[in-house]
Amino acid sequence: MAIDRRWLALAVPILLVGAAAAPSPLLGPEVERDVVAPEGVAFQPDTADETAAMDRFAAYTMALSKRDFAAAYAMLRLSFQATNPRLEWEMNQRKRTSLWADGQIRVLRLTWYLDPAGQPPGLYAAFDFRGDRKDGAMDCGYVAVHRAKPGDPFTIVRIDTSEVPRELMEDGVPKADVLRQLPCYLGKGIATNF
Repeated sequence: MAIDRRWLALAVPILLVGAAAAPSPLLGPEVERDVVAPEGVAFQPDTADETAAMDRFAAYTMALSKRDFAAAYAMLRLSFQATNPRLEWEMNQRKRTSLWADGQIRVLRLTWYLDPAGQPPGLYAAFDFRGDRKDGAMDCGYVAVHRAKPGDPFTIVRIDTSEVPRELMEDGVPKADVLRQLPCYLGKGIATNF
């Protein structure tokens, strides 16, 4: 079965790990965007929303890549911290030889959620990404951020990532049987288990 590699071109690099800290760029038009709002509510995020959400995502990624676990943990929402005590969370990060934040991260899709049912009210943004590491491994997943009200900082509310080791990659793409098992969004028309 041939794998359609065109989806690789849809991704836009947003940061190179180890690069000097700078304001996050806005995502390009090639990044898929979606907005989910309560029925009957018209909502469209503005540039300030995207900049603030992107800044938090980039800052969290950079903190992890620098192994600044105190800074990364401080960006987690308090309820996330309550279910993930700092010592346990940090030990889980430290026991890994590499982290998803160690690669070149590319956002594939940004989904906005306004006041989703069953969640604390506010604005959420989910960044579906792919990360490519120098050793040939690939990571994919998403990071979700939340802001309770305009002017508040975004906090990290959820992280879900999967790693594909180098031996399960072929020409920069997960092998077909691996691709179908990944619980990640990798682009329209890419058959994953998402």
